[in-house]
Amino acid sequence: MIYKKSVTETIRKRQSIRTYENQAISAVHLQQIHDYINDSGHLKGPFGQTGRIVLVEVKKNVTDKGIKLGTYGFIKNPSGYLVGITENNREALIDFAFTFQKLVLFLTELEIGTCWMGGTFSRNSFEEEIQLDESGFIPCITPIGYPKQKQRVFDKAVRLVVKADNKKPWDKLFYDTDFESNLTKENAGLLEVPVEMVRLGPSASNKQPWRLVVSEDRKICHFYIEHTPNYSTKLGYDMQLLDMGIALCQFESACQELNISGNWAVSDPEITPLSKQTEYIVSWHLDS
Repeated sequence: MIYKKSVTETIRKRQSIRTYENQAISAVHLQQIHDYINDSGHLKGPFGQTGRIVLVEVKKNVTDKGIKLGTYGFIKNPSGYLVGITENNREALIDFAFTFQKLVLFLTELEIGTCWMGGTFSRNSFEEEIQLDESGFIPCITPIGYPKQKQRVFDKAVRLVVKADNKKPWDKLFYDTDFESNLTKENAGLLEVPVEMVRLGPSASNKQPWRLVVSEDRKICHFYIEHTPNYSTKLGYDMQLLDMGIALCQFESACQELNISGNWAVSDPEITPLSKQTEYIVSWHLDS
C-alpha cells in the first residue's frame, strides 16, 4: 500500500465518525473503493491469510435488496458499509484487521469517515445481505460517508465515555529487552515513530491490549497481547485480536514511510515472566 499523503499524519488525524453528511459517496470515490477492495494484494496480512471486504451501499439505512441495516443508535446518515469477512481463528482475525485498518487509512486520506464496529451491529442482517458461506465470519464493519462538519453532542459524549482520546503512556505499553524495563522514546532508536503509531491506534473500548518489547540491539520488536479477561466472549470471537491487527498495520505503515525495512516472523523470544493474560503474537525484524 503506497500512501499519497504522510501515513503518520493520517494516523494522527483519523477519528471514529458517527455522524455523516446526508449525501451519497461520489462516483469517483466509489470506484476508488471498489478498485481497492478488489485488489487481492490489499487483502493479505502478515500471517499470509486473505480475507474479503464487501461494500454495501444504503439509502436511508436500507440496501438495494431492501434489507434494513439500522443505525444502531450510534451511526447517522451513512452512505454505506464496508463489511469484513474472514475465518474465525487467531491468525485470520489479526490478518484481516491489519488489512481493514489499511483500508480505513486509505479512506481517511480521501476525507471519507469510518468507525470500527465489532459488537454493536446485527450480523444476521449483513449475513443475509452478502450471503456468507459456511467458513465465512463477519468480525467487524465500518459505516462510510462524508463526516458532518459539526459533530453531534452525542458523538463527543461517546468519545468521553470510551476515553478515546486518553491513550496509555509509553511506560504502560512498551518495554526494553524484557518486561522488567520500560522503553523510553529517547532509547527507542529508529523505532520511536512506529512504536508511537501503535500507541495512537484505535482499539475496542480503548483497552489498548498491545504490549511491545524491543530487543537490546533495537533490531527486533516483539508484539504481545494482554487479554482483558472475558472481553467479547458473548460475541463468539476474540475482538482484541482485531486490535493487534490494527497495531501491526500502524507499525508497518510507519516503518514503510520512514524507509525502515523489515519483515514479520514468528520468533517467540520466550521472555519470562509473562502475566497470565499476556500472549506472544509476532515479531518485526529489521533488515540488517
